[in-house]
Amino acid sequence: MLNLGICYENGKGTEKNLEKAFHWFQKAAENGNKKAMFVLAVCYEGGEGTEKNLEKSFHWYQKAVENVDEKAIFNLAKCYYNGEGTEKNLEKAFHWFKKIAENGKKEAMFILAACYGGGIGTEKNLEKAFHWFQKAAENGNKKAMFGLATCYGGGIGTEKNLEKAFHWFQKAAENDVKEAMFGLAVCYGGGEGTEKNLEKAFYWFHKAAENGVKEAMFNLVIYYIIGEVTEKNLEKAFYWFQKAAENSVKEAMFNLSICHEIGEGREKNLEKAFHWFLKLAENGDKEAMFILAVCYEGGKGTEKNLEKAFYWYQKAAENGDKEAMFSLAMCYANGEGTEKNLEKAFYWYQKAAENGIMKAMFNLANRYYNGEGTEKNFEKAFYWYQKAAENGLTNAMHNLAIYYENGEGIEKNFEKAFHWYQKAAENGLTNAMHNLALCYKNEKGTGKNLEKAFYWYQKAAKN
Repeated sequence: MLNLGICYENGKGTEKNLEKAFHWFQKAAENGNKKAMFVLAVCYEGGEGTEKNLEKSFHWYQKAVENVDEKAIFNLAKCYYNGEGTEKNLEKAFHWFKKIAENGKKEAMFILAACYGGGIGTEKNLEKAFHWFQKAAENGNKKAMFGLATCYGGGIGTEKNLEKAFHWFQKAAENDVKEAMFGLAVCYGGGEGTEKNLEKAFYWFHKAAENGVKEAMFNLVIYYIIGEVTEKNLEKAFYWFQKAAENSVKEAMFNLSICHEIGEGREKNLEKAFHWFLKLAENGDKEAMFILAVCYEGGKGTEKNLEKAFYWYQKAAENGDKEAMFSLAMCYANGEGTEKNLEKAFYWYQKAAENGIMKAMFNLANRYYNGEGTEKNFEKAFYWYQKAAENGLTNAMHNLAIYYENGEGIEKNFEKAFHWYQKAAENGLTNAMHNLALCYKNEKGTGKNLEKAFYWYQKAAKN
């Protein structure tokens, strides 16, 4: 019966007829032929000669397993693993994969290794994962070769051994495992487990990139930009930037945006730069969110839209971008893209100042001084003017000098007032030049010196 079914299936000695093949497979299976049970399960699974029916497929795989058919055991395990024709049950899938792996099936060995490595259907056990990767690799499973290389490279389930990692990356790469091509390129590029060889690294990065490994695409860019082992070629660099960006490599998206923005390797194109910044921002990159907001605010590569600028400043700020915190505070302070809200402006100035943005320190000090969005507090105003001044902000130096001169928020100190008027004047601030001249004229914080007073009056007048 089984042989008759095979004849109909393959069209041997008669016309090919999958329905009749199925009929005879079914008859043979019902009469206890274990091979027919397995073939019948395959027919139900693929809808060959009958309607597709995963429940019946599972039933006959199970029957074949009970009669110890190895292929059936493997397929039964897959049914449990994927929940095809039965409820998903990872523990039972693991049980059957283990059974068939112990009987020498290399595909099952690889899956068993993955189960141990990820704790799928069993407790996570990296040593056992390594063992089964090794068994499968030695039996010619190419994916296991890559898994074994990764174990040796990272010291996962075994001692770290870069030479063995290199060996297995090479074996897997030669068997067309694209991820291994990338791993092999990294080995050659960094001299890990083998002698450093940039020509071979370039070759394997190229192979991996052509096979769709996005990380390799980005690495390939560097080789074309530097031109060390291949000719420098900005067009090819740009091409691989674009390919990597299209495959969602964040670094590539960002650099491609910059290329379009400044015209590196291609004509300047602000619209395309905006496109990639938008893609990056939508993928959660806070720097891109900030740049996108700047694009909307200034109408760079897109129409000016203050509401969208505010939205992206807010997103970037909430994701920890300190420059965006300051810009968001400005939006709230000026009512740009949102309603004016001095309390929220104060909040974001404070956040930005605490993250080291000196303009935010100055604006925060002003808020404390004037009581905008918070209560007046001269001591805190003095503190933030001092922080901004120490970070090099000229206006803050001048205000700090005024604090010392008038004793606001701090004891009067003419010497320190003179010091900060001098710093601000030397940085080109006209008002500070005038006040410094007064210090020299009136002997405040320094000795009387009418020549220097005249000098600074003159500087102020010219400004």
